[in-house]
Amino acid sequence: MLCGKELILATKPYAKEDRRKSWLYTLSTLAILIATLAATVLVPWLLAKVVLSVISGLLLVRMFVIYHDHQHHTILHKSVIADGIFTVFGIYMLAPTSIWKRSHDHHHKHNSKLFSASIGSFPIATRQKFLSMSAGERIGYLAIRHPLTIGLGYFTMFMLGMCVSSFLSSPRKHFDALIALLLHIGAAVAIFMFWGWDAWFFMFFVPFLIAFALGSYLFYAQHNFPGVTFCSNADWAYDKAALESSSYMTMNPVMHWFTANIGYHHIHHLNAKIPFYRLPEVMAKFPELQVARTTSLRPSAIIACLRLKAWDQELGRMVSLKELGTKRRRKAKLATA
Repeated sequence: MLCGKELILATKPYAKEDRRKSWLYTLSTLAILIATLAATVLVPWLLAKVVLSVISGLLLVRMFVIYHDHQHHTILHKSVIADGIFTVFGIYMLAPTSIWKRSHDHHHKHNSKLFSASIGSFPIATRQKFLSMSAGERIGYLAIRHPLTIGLGYFTMFMLGMCVSSFLSSPRKHFDALIALLLHIGAAVAIFMFWGWDAWFFMFFVPFLIAFALGSYLFYAQHNFPGVTFCSNADWAYDKAALESSSYMTMNPVMHWFTANIGYHHIHHLNAKIPFYRLPEVMAKFPELQVARTTSLRPSAIIACLRLKAWDQELGRMVSLKELGTKRRRKAKLATA
């Protein structure tokens, strides 16, 4: 059984793209996305509009994962045409390249560290840290991890977090965040005024709402799931963070396609240079990767992930808000006994 650096090196032969496949999957996804968005306006039947709008949202997720691979320099690297396509797409998705690459690279380098800045990831507090927080600090911490914050990721994580916050923190460095926000709002107003509320709703609002909700949840559940491991900075190791702190999200083949295999997240964190379309191949090749810590999109699994609030260093696992409260009351009783 391979482990550590040996396992990472063993995956290196798979960290090579097939340029034709990269272009095929990029352009075909983009073409289908444009067609379904246009169809939400052109078809006259309400049910068809709803279905096409939902499919468009799922296609945005697939295209975003492909964009994510490009930002890792995993596919279509040094292609001027690809750079142009993905720069525009990043702005369209309220995740300009200057922001996404910086935050996501930081996430890969510090995933599962307990004591590091929560750039590009959800903050994790230890039980001790959480209990020492002020009421305001607790509210802020829990608000970031709240299901509504994740479900409304369009507004909370991308509009506010990705664009507004980034621009305000560094206007010069992230000027493209302001451009993305202004173009996004301008497009929404233009569609509403010239094509009507139904075009805005089905072609613009619903696809973005679905894409950002699913995307935000995927990003959350990939590192916040029952069985996840967090450790101190001194005990941190890259391969350990990939295999013990990144999930394999089991899905049916259709959802694996719509999410561009991002569910094989433990493999992606082990070697981010493996193209999304080769991740299942790597999973099948290495038994070491087939014993991954899993979650899924089943309602019970989603609820289990969303219940997790803080890392209990004594128990060595994530605990719920109820468990935090129970432990606090128990300690108070022991102190007064």
